[in-house]
Amino acid sequence: MVRCPDGAGRRRSGGRDRGQAILLLLPVVAAAALLAVGLAIAGGTVVGRSRAQAAADAAALAGVSGGKSAAAALAAANGGSLVAFRELGDDVVVQVVVDGVSASARATDGP
Repeated sequence: MVRCPDGAGRRRSGGRDRGQAILLLLPVVAAAALLAVGLAIAGGTVVGRSRAQAAADAAALAGVSGGKSAAAALAAANGGSLVAFRELGDDVVVQVVVDGVSASARATDGP
């Protein structure tokens, strides 16, 4: 038992130290939550970019054999829209937008 300086025999209360762990843990939890949100956003961006690139690749390949209408149909089948289509000799270059993410691809009919 710790005695007070006045000798009354009362115990000192550690009340001032109570709850300190919460104050120290709060910034750690907030930082972890921000990190989780950041990772979710970054992951969504990567997935969106992959979907757009897959749609563009498929549209370019379809455009080589079926022209602009086939490229547009395949882009739509992959959840996107064809925004540009160019034929350069044996090559086809397309640009596709899927959920606001743009991607381009080139395919050829030649060797």
